[in-house]
Amino acid sequence: MPRDVALLDAYIPAIVLLFMLGAAITWVLDTVLARTGLYRIVWHPSLFRASLLVVVCCALGLAFYR
Repeated sequence: MPRDVALLDAYIPAIVLLFMLGAAITWVLDTVLARTGLYRIVWHPSLFRASLLVVVCCALGLAFYR
């Protein structure tokens, strides 16, 4: 399994692409959670958003590098 991806003759670490994908997934999840009203019961919404990004990116990294 390659750890680097060739993009326009430049090698980019796969983890960077996974982070970008994780950020997009987190953005969609954040929009859905905000529309359902979950952030009214969360103690610290900014901390919740940051931890959601970490969880999504770690899950993608574990799934890719396993």
